[in-house]
Amino acid sequence: MIFLCSQRLVNLFFLPYLSMLIITGNNAHEIEKFKSVLTEKFLIKDLGELKYFLGIEILKDKNGVCLSQRKYCLDLLKDFGLLGCKPMKSPLEANVVLASKESQNDKLLTNVTEYQKLIGKLIYLTITRPDIAYSVQCLSQYMHAPLQSHLKVAFRVLRYLKGSPGKGIVIDKSKEFGLCAYSDADWGKCLSSRRSVSGYLVYLNGSLVSWKSKKQATVSRSSAESEYRCLATTCEIVCILKILKDLNVQYTLPINIFCDCKPAIQIGNNPVFHERTKHFEINLHLVREKVSNGVINLVKIVSDEQPTDLLTKGLNIVAHHYLCSKLRLKDLFQS
Repeated sequence: MIFLCSQRLVNLFFLPYLSMLIITGNNAHEIEKFKSVLTEKFLIKDLGELKYFLGIEILKDKNGVCLSQRKYCLDLLKDFGLLGCKPMKSPLEANVVLASKESQNDKLLTNVTEYQKLIGKLIYLTITRPDIAYSVQCLSQYMHAPLQSHLKVAFRVLRYLKGSPGKGIVIDKSKEFGLCAYSDADWGKCLSSRRSVSGYLVYLNGSLVSWKSKKQATVSRSSAESEYRCLATTCEIVCILKILKDLNVQYTLPINIFCDCKPAIQIGNNPVFHERTKHFEINLHLVREKVSNGVINLVKIVSDEQPTDLLTKGLNIVAHHYLCSKLRLKDLFQS
């Protein structure tokens, strides 16, 4: 939760988690005053400037901060004996599809617990590593009955992390407001269920603040439908705008959502309800309502420049590193 206290143009923000509390604001004197009030009421320990929180390292840069999980990543590599392994240049092979059934050459794992432990830790690592979000999303679907091939792919992800364990999300300072999103889907990606995979990225002032890679809940009958369902990232935009309003941050509308599917954009901008779109009516009305109200604006983008491809499919090494550069991930531990 985020609490806002505004008095005499002084803003204080609190981020509590269990017994821990982050305090920030625009006035150092008021922050110290508030900490004194807390000390009188509770037994607290002031750890000083924020440097480490829930396994996330906060590293200061001249342009802002970098959120990294370097120690967490190195401990993970150590636990599985891969500190000295040869790094991989991509977390997943291009267009690979994981097996869903046991075969003669691909047996079920005998130690399911260790696989679940590994995937659970990788899921937590995606907090600052969106470049492995798609790989982890695929592996997490088989935690109940993992195969040997799944463990092999999980170790490939670890070997990819070995190349840059300190890489993390960069949040830069900026005086100008800018909010935009990228949305993409891979139609019928899952061979067993034929459900599509959705992905979105949300940038605030050029810094990545929200992302998701997820298999859609229903089967889409066309690529346009799967792309349009993914445009429901509008809900994330609305949520972020609400938080910005609570923080007294001024913003301008509409917010651009970049999509590489022209039919999906046309459906969103067309006020006429067609017979062929009735089966996904809820998402249809949600996006159209926000477009008509001027909250969002759907923009066409070239497929090769769509960074959300990282969250919907396996890519070759060149494409993976090119799109990773658009995520603006940075490793402050490397020169």
